[in-house]
Amino acid sequence: MNITTMPITKSAQKARRQSEKRRIQNSRKKREIKNLIKEVKNLISQKKGAEAKNFLPKVYRALDKAVKTGLIKKNTSSRRKSRIAKLILKSR
Repeated sequence: MNITTMPITKSAQKARRQSEKRRIQNSRKKREIKNLIKEVKNLISQKKGAEAKNFLPKVYRALDKAVKTGLIKKNTSSRRKSRIAKLILKSR
């Protein structure tokens, strides 16, 4: 049984509210990135390379914003961009 204690001081209560809010925002942004990447992969698998290429700036923008806010690291973003671009080039 996992028992969690509630924060006692006002600052601890505020910190908990903030961390909960940030956790929700971060998971939402990560899910959005995953869905964009999935969408590109689906387009590639359906032999729609041109549409996938048009979708690429949206993915890049989402990844760059995630790096800027500290959600993911720079190299992770670069690796994902590279792999997506490679998939699009391969599909032609």
